[in-house]
Amino acid sequence: MTDKKNPLTSYLLSPLALVISSVLSPVAFADDTSIEVIEVHGQAQNKHLSLGSSESLLTDLGVDFSAAGGMANLPVLNGLMGDRVAVLVDGAQITAACANQMNPPLSYISANQISSYKVIAGISPVSAGGDNIAGVIAVNSISPQYSESKQLGWHSGYVSAQYNTLDNGKKVGAGMRIASDVFSFNYQGAFSDANSYEDGNGDLVLDTLYRAQNHSLSAAMRDDKQQLVVKLSHQKIPYQGFANQYMDMTDNTSYGVVAQYKRTFTNSELEAQLNWHSVKHEMGFFSAEKTGKMPMKTDAEDISTQLKWRLALDNNSQLLLAQEYHYMNIDDWWPAVEGSMMMGPNDYKNINNGRRQRIALLAEYESQLNTRWWLNAGIRFENVMTNTDDVQAYNPGMAAMNAMAMAMPSDAMAAKNFNNQSKKQTDNLVDANVLFNYQLSNNDELQIGLTRKNRAPNLYERYSWGVGNMATTMIGWYGDGNGYIGNIALKPETAHTLSTTYTRMAKDDSWRISANAWVSDVNDYIDVNGVRSFNRTALAANTRNVLMFNNLDATLYGVKLDAVATLHESKQYGSWSLKANITNTRGKRDDTNQPLYQIKPLQTQFAINQQVGRFENALTWQWVDSKTRVDSNRLENQTEQYHLLNLSSKASWDALTVSVDITNLLDEYYELPLGGVSIAEFKQDMSQGFNQLAGQGRSINLAMSYAF
Repeated sequence: MTDKKNPLTSYLLSPLALVISSVLSPVAFADDTSIEVIEVHGQAQNKHLSLGSSESLLTDLGVDFSAAGGMANLPVLNGLMGDRVAVLVDGAQITAACANQMNPPLSYISANQISSYKVIAGISPVSAGGDNIAGVIAVNSISPQYSESKQLGWHSGYVSAQYNTLDNGKKVGAGMRIASDVFSFNYQGAFSDANSYEDGNGDLVLDTLYRAQNHSLSAAMRDDKQQLVVKLSHQKIPYQGFANQYMDMTDNTSYGVVAQYKRTFTNSELEAQLNWHSVKHEMGFFSAEKTGKMPMKTDAEDISTQLKWRLALDNNSQLLLAQEYHYMNIDDWWPAVEGSMMMGPNDYKNINNGRRQRIALLAEYESQLNTRWWLNAGIRFENVMTNTDDVQAYNPGMAAMNAMAMAMPSDAMAAKNFNNQSKKQTDNLVDANVLFNYQLSNNDELQIGLTRKNRAPNLYERYSWGVGNMATTMIGWYGDGNGYIGNIALKPETAHTLSTTYTRMAKDDSWRISANAWVSDVNDYIDVNGVRSFNRTALAANTRNVLMFNNLDATLYGVKLDAVATLHESKQYGSWSLKANITNTRGKRDDTNQPLYQIKPLQTQFAINQQVGRFENALTWQWVDSKTRVDSNRLENQTEQYHLLNLSSKASWDALTVSVDITNLLDEYYELPLGGVSIAEFKQDMSQGFNQLAGQGRSINLAMSYAF
């Protein structure tokens, strides 16, 4: 939150505050006679100093990440990960087109390209996005800037660079803009290259290396009532290691187009958007740190449209009507390996012409009811259709042979059974929300929200038909080493979430405390049931499970405490402030009370910040409790508690910004509670079993950004 009187409020971003910020920037009243306008923002302007993954930007807003590749970690909100979180890049949703979700939406944009971002955990208005139960992350790179001149000319530019000692990581970014009072053209690019990192013991964490580049070019034109923006994007990732997956990424090439149109009328505003995104994705092996031979390929395309009409009903209320369409098509096949009896002679068709279509209609009402009450209420109807064509195994002739020999489960027989089923599924979803903000007094407020949200199964959850050990272990974005089988009969997840946040601040705004509690009851939560176990060795520690996606009921709940305070202000020593937060999340299956997978344990963070002149300094301490509540179906590992100390310093001049960060200052060894297991390490030495993926050791990170 950013208060015009005091920037300290920018640190307190409760879920409901972010809801309010993302929708209306509401007016909060100090009392019945005195009006104070508070602008509430869930975003921050990027100075292009951050490079690489957007993870560093979003963690400050309460987003956790499930470890994957260096550019592809999966966001976690309120204990829910993957595509349970709606991620919008420039207003559009991009589907992860990979059986391991190696190319999630956030991987298609570099931090230096992001101009604004917001996070709405759990409680979100229906206009923020559908087909999710965890919340919404929205990152935006489209921000046209114009000049006052009628002639098209130079507007601004920047170059940025960063070096990390831990992984010899090198990142560069650049941008340039030319503009007039009517036209604006903007280019932004980024390149990242890193080796595998070392843990706190100085040991190499295998298969964590990567290389990536992102480019975007946008053009905008406007007049006094309307604006049109077109953005072209391109990404090339020639390789990216995934330590906790059996496969690696050996190519990800994508192209995208976003067109946005806005027009204002006397009492209304029209917004329209068209998005197209295409990706060619390949998996295999490229490094001696994890070897093998098995090509996998995916071609996918997203097409979506949005049409929004916002009507001002009076000075204090407005109505939003909107329609959305999203179509995704995917082909996922595994080319035959010449000379291999198991992987040939035919291509393995995992998903053949898979389709997922969403059509949504929504209405949302917002009003400042009086000097103390603000309301947001909405309803969203969504139709989701999924389908796929017939599939094939590597060797259809193996079905009868395996059946006669009573050997391992037969993929050939599974393909035949799958093709004999009706595969088209249609789900009708209804989302609804009611959100209130009540100003109790000049210094405290109460926020209450209740939502019903739905997510339909993705194509891999429904249509991953293989049953053999090799085929099933190619499916899954959980990093656990287990195998997964799809389930055509899966129902959509439906979450009913209640959240309340109480905030109190000092009269002089020198401190602020916020407490949030939430609970989410999820019907038909998509989890797993065990099918069988397998083991590639004779060691019990090497056992993994084959699991089938299934619906069950689950409950998640949590509490969050945030505080910020001014400690000292003087001309000589500058401004000193304290930030602190505590987060605790729990999740369980209702049928067995077993913990859900990858729920982060209790965590706290304290930061002392100083700003004096052109310098900003920070000392941050993070503590994460031991993880003892684990998912036994997925053979999830327990992890020990750990603490990390980080030190940062930044200096800014008119055009130049330079920073030095030391992360994990004490070089502590720790295991990532959301990291999954190190399959790369397991393949190097199977005698140690499936160990948890280790976190990064100490790193000195140098960065600079120069604007011109």
